[in-house]
Amino acid sequence: MNHDDVVIIGIAGGSASGKTSIAEQLYYFFKGSHKVKIIKQDDYYKDQTHLEFEERIKTNYDHPFAFDTDLLVSHLSDLKAKKAIEKPTYDYALHTRSDITEIIEGRDVIILEGIFVLAEEAVREMCDILVFVDTASDIRFIRRLKRDIDERGRSLENVCSQYLNTVRPMHEQFIEPSKRYAHIIIPEGGNNRVAVDLLFTKIKSIID
Repeated sequence: MNHDDVVIIGIAGGSASGKTSIAEQLYYFFKGSHKVKIIKQDDYYKDQTHLEFEERIKTNYDHPFAFDTDLLVSHLSDLKAKKAIEKPTYDYALHTRSDITEIIEGRDVIILEGIFVLAEEAVREMCDILVFVDTASDIRFIRRLKRDIDERGRSLENVCSQYLNTVRPMHEQFIEPSKRYAHIIIPEGGNNRVAVDLLFTKIKSIID
């Protein structure tokens, strides 16, 4: 790999497994550096402004079809070429794409995190390092429950129903099997200091 190459690190795992925590810890190590950027796959949920709110909430957000993968792959390709992109953002309260976009300039290292980063072949092929965060399902559910109620305005009944009807079966069908593509599997999520330090060392060797 040439020193000028852009390296994309894909971090996947189940909902609330600790993907974001690991990505943010790695980014924090390089705080102030303009060489590393985090991109969340969640921001590439499809635009649903053409649907009424009652229809939007029926979407299975834990299925690959919920994501605009073509746009994500196109943006990753541009970033590989160190071209700027206009990244969408997602409004969880309204269940659709926000009007706000973010301009991201070329970086040496892109950290891409999301549940289907390893499951989607086209996305997987854009990544140079593939990481799977492996956290027990009961811990993931408790984290998701707390997050969705505290941060996303969901009700207890809504979170439980979504978990049982879509999150758990989609995890078993798509996400868990994608573990086999990982170069690195991290148990315990962001609490695994050894694994995070190893990734930090790798990134540092790329951007120094």
